[in-house]
Amino acid sequence: MAQPQSDTGIAVPVRRPHHHRRDSAASNSSFYSDVGMAQDEIFAGPTSESIPSSSASFMHRRRSRSNSNASWTFYRPEDEEGRPILAAGSDNAIEDDEEIDIEAAYDRRDSVSMRRQSSVYNFRASDPLIGQKPQYHGALEAHRTSQTIYIESEDLNIAVSGFNTSRIGYAIYITLSVLTLGLAWLLFHWMPMARVKLVGAATPLGDCDWVVVENQWKEINILQVKKREFGETLAMIFGPTQFKNKLNSADEYYDTDPLVPTLHYIDYRYIRFFYHTLHDKFMINNGWKDPHWESVSKLRKGLESEEKILRQIVFGDNAIEIEEKTSVQLLVDEIINPLFTFQIASIILWSVDEYFYYANMKRLAEVAHFECGVRILRSGFWAEADSSDLVPGDVYEVSDHNLTILPCDSLLLTGECIVNESMLTGESVPVSKYACTEESFAQMDLAAKSLSSQVTRNFLYAGTKIIRARKPVDDAGDEAIALAMVVRTGFNTSKGSLVRSMLFPKPSGFKFYKDSFKFLGVMGIIAAIGFCASLINFIRLGLEPKLVVIRALDLITIVVPPALPATLTIGVSSAMARLKQLSIFCISPQRINVAGKLDVMCFDKTGTLTEDGLDVLGVHCVTSFPHKFTDLYDSAQGLLKAGNKRDPRCPFTAVHNTMTTCHSLRNVDDEMIGDPLDLKMFDFTGWIFKEGMSAAPSAKDKKDKKAGANEQAGGRNTGLSPSTVRPPGTEASSTPVSLAGQAYGTFINPSQNPEELGILKTFEFVSELRRSSVIVRHFGDTGADIYVKGAPECMRQICNSMSFPVNYDEMLEHYTKSGYRVIACATKHVEPLSWIKAQKMSRGDAESGLTFSGFIVFENKLKETTTPVIEELRKAHIRTVMCTGDNILTAISVARQCKLIDDSFVFVPHINGPHDSPDAIIEWKTVDETPLELDEHSLIPKPTSYGGDVSGPYSRNNLQNYSLAVSGEVFRWVVDYAPEKYLNKVLQRGQVYARMSPDEKQELMEKLQKMDYTVGFCGDGANDCGALKAADVGISLSDAEASVAAPFTSRIFDITCVPKVIKEGRAALVTSFACFKFMALYSAIQFISVSILYKSGSNLGDLQFLFIDLLLILPIAVLMSWSGPYPLLSIKRPTASLVSAKVLVPLISQIFLFALIQLSLYWIAERQPWYIPPQLTHNKSNIPSSANSTLFLISDFQYIYAALFLSVGKPFRMPMRYNYALCATVAAAVMVTIYMVVIPADWVVDWMQLTPMPASWKAVLLLAAAGGYAAAMAGEEWAFPRMARGVKRLIRGGAEKSRKGWKVTEEGMRF
Repeated sequence: MAQPQSDTGIAVPVRRPHHHRRDSAASNSSFYSDVGMAQDEIFAGPTSESIPSSSASFMHRRRSRSNSNASWTFYRPEDEEGRPILAAGSDNAIEDDEEIDIEAAYDRRDSVSMRRQSSVYNFRASDPLIGQKPQYHGALEAHRTSQTIYIESEDLNIAVSGFNTSRIGYAIYITLSVLTLGLAWLLFHWMPMARVKLVGAATPLGDCDWVVVENQWKEINILQVKKREFGETLAMIFGPTQFKNKLNSADEYYDTDPLVPTLHYIDYRYIRFFYHTLHDKFMINNGWKDPHWESVSKLRKGLESEEKILRQIVFGDNAIEIEEKTSVQLLVDEIINPLFTFQIASIILWSVDEYFYYANMKRLAEVAHFECGVRILRSGFWAEADSSDLVPGDVYEVSDHNLTILPCDSLLLTGECIVNESMLTGESVPVSKYACTEESFAQMDLAAKSLSSQVTRNFLYAGTKIIRARKPVDDAGDEAIALAMVVRTGFNTSKGSLVRSMLFPKPSGFKFYKDSFKFLGVMGIIAAIGFCASLINFIRLGLEPKLVVIRALDLITIVVPPALPATLTIGVSSAMARLKQLSIFCISPQRINVAGKLDVMCFDKTGTLTEDGLDVLGVHCVTSFPHKFTDLYDSAQGLLKAGNKRDPRCPFTAVHNTMTTCHSLRNVDDEMIGDPLDLKMFDFTGWIFKEGMSAAPSAKDKKDKKAGANEQAGGRNTGLSPSTVRPPGTEASSTPVSLAGQAYGTFINPSQNPEELGILKTFEFVSELRRSSVIVRHFGDTGADIYVKGAPECMRQICNSMSFPVNYDEMLEHYTKSGYRVIACATKHVEPLSWIKAQKMSRGDAESGLTFSGFIVFENKLKETTTPVIEELRKAHIRTVMCTGDNILTAISVARQCKLIDDSFVFVPHINGPHDSPDAIIEWKTVDETPLELDEHSLIPKPTSYGGDVSGPYSRNNLQNYSLAVSGEVFRWVVDYAPEKYLNKVLQRGQVYARMSPDEKQELMEKLQKMDYTVGFCGDGANDCGALKAADVGISLSDAEASVAAPFTSRIFDITCVPKVIKEGRAALVTSFACFKFMALYSAIQFISVSILYKSGSNLGDLQFLFIDLLLILPIAVLMSWSGPYPLLSIKRPTASLVSAKVLVPLISQIFLFALIQLSLYWIAERQPWYIPPQLTHNKSNIPSSANSTLFLISDFQYIYAALFLSVGKPFRMPMRYNYALCATVAAAVMVTIYMVVIPADWVVDWMQLTPMPASWKAVLLLAAAGGYAAAMAGEEWAFPRMARGVKRLIRGGAEKSRKGWKVTEEGMRF
């Protein structure tokens, strides 16, 4: 249902019942336009992913994401007066008073209410933030104190609450901080919500001085509200809002474009939110458009200097400047960390950890920062300016030779460009950009998440490289230079959004680091008990109060070592260094541990599993009468010999001419550039391409209403000096082609090269249509030929049905099942056709009534490393999935070739009924056309389809291990309409996902994660960016700048990087656990020793502490991480939970074993005649004693063999014997300790404050050390794991074991 509109044509919001979807702020240009599909064919779907595409490809198939993070609905209770809600404006942030489905605008159909409910995140300011509901003051205008905002481009929910500083609360805060010598300040720093409640007074958003921002991950930010004198209207900030809103039943209206004396705004994650005085909330203005942007011709005038100043106040500088913390700031941040207050020594490890953060931030800042000189049109004059000076509405010259990188998001007004968008997409395929038309400009919706495919052809993205910029040929009107108008600047640009995604990645949900703090909490309780016991004991001994407090607090620093969580980064840091040596780079260290837990690995196909380039296998033409396929021609020469060169109607010539002319290639510096498929296709012909010059629209075209149709859906004027192709060994026509000559329908001097073809007009590839086409003329011909190439599925809609061979489907299926890529060709001749009529011909007229002419078959070869890697992953029981935009049969064939699918049955879907209807039914049949079918509901093979016979091909193993191949359309239907259990079954058995759009690839990652899978994705192209970021572990095979948007980047372009990352992840995870347990045991051993010595008022000496910390613990803890990953991937996964019986039971058992040994030796030594007790004094600890020497020496052995039994090798790490540095360190430590036991020198005895011991006792110590090591190893390898399983069963009792969602689904599908 359409929204009612005001007189100005702007939609006025209407409150709808909750069971209806509201219209989205998304662009209407993104609506799905129905394109007929052969839905009864299993290869139905959009075109191949290798056809040239833009960043907006497959936009026509985007619909509401059920149960997806990309679809949200927000509710706000009506206030008591039932006050109508003002519109949210044209930004892409959805506020708390709207009930909006972000994707609703893509598919407004009556059946929408029948879909499964979308996932909802009920996020309100009142829930997590302050514990208050949105409050309002005043009669007519709401003065709320809080709001919620959903930022669609970031997939981020935030709650914003306004505050002013309470004088009384602030005075209390200062007083407490001074009286406690800063302790209160430190506590309030660690607990910001408590500080807000004490110091803050809830204030309406329009009057507040600072705000508290909390996101859905409970991350808190306190931001100052920045205020600047402004004095302009609201439209200068948010764009035109010239409509009236009726506020009550009386005829009272507010001015909808009031003056704003002071500009109020906040900057959160480099996104600027402005306070909207009418809506009474903070809003984004990145959908801003100048009200004077009415037509393309009016955009070329540029800005006045006064306007520029005002816009710079609103939008800021056109610069992506990242605030970097200095080393001092990083140090201060760590000093005030809660753990730092226990022990200053941990700063060493922290500095290592923070160094990586600092280095990454510095590198990112260098990548993000860019400034250059530009020529700007200001106040009617051209001037040189810095790119940071640009503001929306500025007009600058693109054809300036000094401009090589685009400084902002812009709209191309005149001329044409070839740009490299690899910075955004990861693909280095050049993209052509053309001057904006009135139709494209009318469709430009800057508030939409993505621009339509038509607008992207005119849109220049910040950070992309200019390969070539051409001035317009026709200079009769404006200046003969290529012009562009600034649309978005700074962090509002596409590059800015990419940088934000790197600065603020979504939390991985990995609990390892959080569990370490839980463990520290338990140890803190133990420390508190030890503190109390020591306090009582020291008072009993009559020690001085100062010494009592110092020694008791010292015990806490021993039990809770602040370096404990920092050791978790040691394994990760070592893994990063090893990966770098393998040309694999990581910008998100926490993802390395996550990689060790991967359950499923998804792969793109083209360029990832297969080679980038596709070789032409050959061409199948169609004879004229009767219509049947010829044999395969494997050379262009054979193709031309079989046909008539001078007869364009000949199918052989038509296919050949299609290959020479229907492409997106460009000639830059005598080098052909363009899509790899087009390059291979053109190279197959051996012809020569000469690029022409495009004309700017003439004055007549500008006035003609049909002129815009020339550009519709990819139409491009190439007529003034058309691009030409000619056979090798021939000369190009020396006389230029004139407009007059073209108008009469002939080329000048046709006798010079009669075989030369001129491309009059190009309709570029559009993903919705899945095809491209050209209008071509032979020299001397009065007519023209139209050549079309595209996906075979779309040809039936545009070709004469009589022109198809009878075996069309069989031939297509034969090649796609064999793994080949097939492109279909069609043609028609138009006689006569003048140049002017050619330019006015619409795409619909050109691509209709065609004659099918043949197939071009491409060979897509697997990379040599693909099959071994897939087999390695499958042997390790890591599920492998293909996710591609290619044909479903081609994808299945490639999956079988690389062993991603075994020899079991593969089922493909057939939709019975409209694919956009919930009443449709999906039938699953085998791709090999066996009688086997799946049950429509359970997705289990029907017994009736194989007669219950479980022998031969229908063996139980084959039936149990069947796979599904899912097309993008079926995936979309299942997500939108099917029950969740059905969706989970499809996801569980789906091994191949074909014809998947970029959005659907990303959504597939989210759906698999919802089933409790830890998901990885490996890809190389523009279609993979969303999936790379959505996956738990994304690995990009691109060295382009955009690859830093993925956690991992491999400079070796094959999937051998995947097992390397997994192995390093497992090794890092095990190393982190080992280091953590080692540090925990170190604390426990020292706690036991010190607690026993405290009994008699003694302690360890300073040099003893130093020896333990610096010569034993520190080098061993660091060198433990040097053990590399085991070369074979095992089926077993490492544990990822610290707070589990599997980890805690062995750890606690070892602690009891160590305590037993120390207590036993202390008890025996105390009863020996040679025992030397400590000399008790009341003002200091007395170190030398037999108890001190015994416990110090035996504890040294315990530290060492704790490192030995924790340095586990296979199946995740190399055995310790290959870690030469650790072996040498442990050997040296053992020898030094034995030396101190057996024959220490006098200076060693003095320094270490040791006491004399008889040889018999030295032998006892050595035997106790050896026996303790044997018991610890036996316990770690055999006894303690069994105890852990018993404890786990005891704790769980009769309760059923919690299982991951995907395991439950898999068990439910067994039969």
